[in-house]
Amino acid sequence: MRRFLLLVSVTLAAAGALVLSLAVSPWWWCAAGPLLALTALGAWDLVQTRHSVLRNYPLLGHLRFLMEKLRPEMQQYFVERNYDGRPLPSMRPVKVPEDVPTVRVGGPDCTAPYDMALLNVSAMSFGSLSSHAILALNRGAALGGFAHHTEGGLSEYHLRGGGDLIWEIGTGYFGCRIPEGRFDGREFADKAALPEVKCVSLKLSQGAKPGIGGVLPGAKVNAEIARARDVPEGETVVSPPYHQVFTTPRELVKFLALMRELAGGKPTGFKLCVGSRRQFLAVCKAMLAEGVTPDFIVVDGAEGGTGAAPLEFADHLGMPLTEGLITVRNALVGTGLKDRVRIGASGKVATGSDIVKRLIQGADYTNAARAMMFAVGCIQAQRCHTNTCPVGVTTQDPRRVRALDVADKSARVHRFQRATVKSAVQIMAAMGVSDPADLTTGMLVRRLDPTTVTPYAELYEWLAPGELLRQPPASWDADWRAADPDSFA
Repeated sequence: MRRFLLLVSVTLAAAGALVLSLAVSPWWWCAAGPLLALTALGAWDLVQTRHSVLRNYPLLGHLRFLMEKLRPEMQQYFVERNYDGRPLPSMRPVKVPEDVPTVRVGGPDCTAPYDMALLNVSAMSFGSLSSHAILALNRGAALGGFAHHTEGGLSEYHLRGGGDLIWEIGTGYFGCRIPEGRFDGREFADKAALPEVKCVSLKLSQGAKPGIGGVLPGAKVNAEIARARDVPEGETVVSPPYHQVFTTPRELVKFLALMRELAGGKPTGFKLCVGSRRQFLAVCKAMLAEGVTPDFIVVDGAEGGTGAAPLEFADHLGMPLTEGLITVRNALVGTGLKDRVRIGASGKVATGSDIVKRLIQGADYTNAARAMMFAVGCIQAQRCHTNTCPVGVTTQDPRRVRALDVADKSARVHRFQRATVKSAVQIMAAMGVSDPADLTTGMLVRRLDPTTVTPYAELYEWLAPGELLRQPPASWDADWRAADPDSFA
């Protein structure tokens, strides 16, 4: 237990100095006093619940906070993100509404619509995250009345906290698969029927690693994770980069309809990091041809984070959230489908202004993963894959997991979400808007150079309802004509 070596050494030294001060010379109190104080501090570190790093690294963990004073932990993260537009305040602000707005998710084929909060927990799996982290996120969602997206199967920690779940399945079909790794509709239907599951989703790709599967090291696959994912215990789990249940846009749309049927009519959607505009238009054509639409689409930006992606994929593949959101918004509006589909946005959403900007750019609601991990105590140690997370967030080592106090961190998750949404509502009121539906693209501007500030209404093209069906603009015509509902080519 090298993590406690410093505390043990200080305690032994304090005991020795105390004996010498009593038996040899009072001058030993000069050493015994500070050492006893450090011992008391280390003992307090072990029992306090606010800082997980101190529970796992008593005394030594204080160096972390010393370094933060030299360079605040989150300073660069937030500073680097302020390039993507500024909301414009109004000369006639309105009163901040007492009731926080929500978004009704559920198209004409949905029989159990769900009211989504403006900010929710984005999908993170039990396996990547510890049991205490999952439970804290879920309890926080229950306290605040927002949704907890999850992937990698449903565990007792997703269900125990009482929070609303958006169950997301990926290419590995974890939690609803047969031993060979193919989709198991019967198991999916049984779990989707759980009252905690409010919506179901199909993950096509993830912003931080579009076009590639995932890997969960065997060292993290304990018995609980193996049961939740329907995989062998102790073996490395590899998710393929592609789905087996569809090969064309039309087959994708039909599978979404099957998912909704198996889920008893609950809202059904999919998540993707946008790559080819032509391919997304092909999916829209398939929706029109089949008369089937998802209830929601979550756009994951390429700037999204993960602890498990090759650096080249994380840095260079996929559309950033702004371009991805506007592409999906334009495609749905241009094909006359937007009224049936809600759009979620995820990718470095952490503040109220982030929410407002994404709503203006085309989203109906937002999700956050990294910011929620910070709320449960993540310190960006970048040791997610080693099973040695110092704060118990991304490890399956029970000795490290115990450091994350669920009661404390679930309250932090709740407070963070509540304060962030409150900030977004206040910003909208300052812009003269009480309903997110009243936000317009002229209310957000971007500085292009030291002398040029341009509103998003002029910066990007915004299609009118049904425009692609009537007469596609020249900038969309080639992609629209080439989009094939029977091929992703």
